[in-house]
Amino acid sequence: MHLILTGATGLIGSSALDAMLRMSSVTKISILSRRPVQMVQDRPDPRVNVIIHKDFGTYDDEVLAQLKGAAGCVWAIGVAQSQVSRTEYVQITKAYAEAAAKAFSSLPGPEPDAATATSGEGASTTPAPPFRFVYVAGGDTTTKPGLLTAFQARIKGETELSLGSLCRSSPNNQLRGYSVRIFYPDMAGHDAIKPYVAPRPLVHNVAEVFLDAPIRRFAKNLWAPTEKMGEFLAEVAMGRHDDIAAADGQEKVDGMTIISNADLRRFKGY
Repeated sequence: MHLILTGATGLIGSSALDAMLRMSSVTKISILSRRPVQMVQDRPDPRVNVIIHKDFGTYDDEVLAQLKGAAGCVWAIGVAQSQVSRTEYVQITKAYAEAAAKAFSSLPGPEPDAATATSGEGASTTPAPPFRFVYVAGGDTTTKPGLLTAFQARIKGETELSLGSLCRSSPNNQLRGYSVRIFYPDMAGHDAIKPYVAPRPLVHNVAEVFLDAPIRRFAKNLWAPTEKMGEFLAEVAMGRHDDIAAADGQEKVDGMTIISNADLRRFKGY
């Protein structure tokens, strides 16, 4: 199965990439990145194609041709709001995700199984599989902001609404969206990605000193060990958790399924 990954040099993307590299059922990994990906250079794998892509707001025919046949995407591009202006944050968090979802929804999908795809004189009887767009949001994301809602939580909520609208209006449900609201990613036990994650903002390091142990012990619904988290993101993009979208009571935003950190824990059993 062919998957697309963005944000492969960050904490979330590194976790997803490590998981994909360990999955034999992933036959191709197309990484969109502004720069080379060190993990790929250190762990050469013929399945991986790193596409140097400078502008995540546009996708030309050459780039889309390399993404042909992908079944899904883990969209892990992100930045701390404190590191950029508000305008830049909206562009990176919302506009880039919208542009990608629109472009990827029109990709030619995986070839259907030849044994089941045709009948009679070769007319296709198998509907085209959906493209799964897995958006990584924060645990505080909300589509119903109040006066005290943080800026980043509101923008990610607006992104969920926008992507949900795109999913709902896509022909034949071709675009299937998931937003995974990760609260506290923890790479303490994930040695495979530690050399590749850039230093985090000082506020994160300070918070870890005081929050790590209490969250792991007393607030596991907020905890996201990155090895399990990366596996889950890849599995959703592959369609292994499509039953979540159909489950009674699962939160949805328009045409997008919302997966909370507590859901992640429940599905991965930690």
